Amino acid sequence: MAKIEMVISDFGGVLTTPLSEAFLAFQDKVGIAPENFGKALKEATEKTGTNPLFELECGRITEAEFDEQLATALEPHLGRRPDIRQFGLDIFGTLEPNVGMIDLIREVRRDGLRTAMLTNNVREWETLWREMLPVDELFETVVDSAFVGVRKPDPRIYELTLGRVDLPAGACIFIDDMKVNCEAATELGIHAVHFRETAQARAEVHALLAG
Repeated sequence: MAKIEMVISDFGGVLTTPLSEAFLAFQDKVGIAPENFGKALKEATEKTGTNPLFELECGRITEAEFDEQLATALEPHLGRRPDIRQFGLDIFGTLEPNVGMIDLIREVRRDGLRTAMLTNNVREWETLWREMLPVDELFETVVDSAFVGVRKPDPRIYELTLGRVDLPAGACIFIDDMKVNCEAATELGIHAVHFRETAQARAEVHALLAG
């Protein structure tokens, strides 16, 4: 079995407070019931043949185009056209850094391991999330879906990441708050830790490192 040499971390929901809380806060502010948000995305996907959120995270549409598509899909459910032009700012306005997981990254680096970030994100949000933590201090490599045109759980983004860091799958631990993303990593032979809360994730990473 390959010696573990690198920890690869997701951003939102691992190095920050939960994304689900941020989305709920956004929906509450705009007056969108969670079920309507889901219905609108589903209908927009059926209309265009592509999921607008996935397209946004792959950099194939702009944030403004996403906002327009979502507002159009939401209008019949709300009886009005919602103003969601501040979608990204609203999301990041409720996210906070997860100090316990950021400390874990610092700890493994001090122990001689390499670190990278693998995130599904939005091109226009890069400045916002980079302001939340010292990215260049914590990670040698950042793979952002919006800039590489493919998103988790597509195997290609994991393979791209492994290629950039020049390591085999078995030499890496991957931490993500989405189970499906962890399952995709495991399929490729990466050691995956499904983040549910900080103490659990830290313990699982340390257990893997202890062998």
